[in-house]
Amino acid sequence: MKQKILITKFNYSISHAEFKNLLLSVSEDFAKVPGCEWKIWLIDEEKSEGGAVYLFNDNEALTKFKESPLVQSVLAHPALSNFDFRETDIAKEPSIITKAPIGETMIA
Repeated sequence: MKQKILITKFNYSISHAEFKNLLLSVSEDFAKVPGCEWKIWLIDEEKSEGGAVYLFNDNEALTKFKESPLVQSVLAHPALSNFDFRETDIAKEPSIITKAPIGETMIA
């Protein structure tokens, strides 16, 4: 099983407080994504940017996530725009040395 990282970035056009409330309102849905080990939420108030870093068990889980109704609802949200999705593999050995939460035995 080869884990995958997904990095997302986007802009928001609502207040910072409203955006934080929006994140809280959907966080439980994201916690239930099959094949996603964890998600780190990103926010830059000065630039009105949000985003995330995800760890998926494998490419199949990542692909299913990107095609899911949850992702489609985010993409269709009127206050969110300029989406950037980047997928990448993990450099196993240096990540383990630097204590990345990737699970040494999980990476192929």
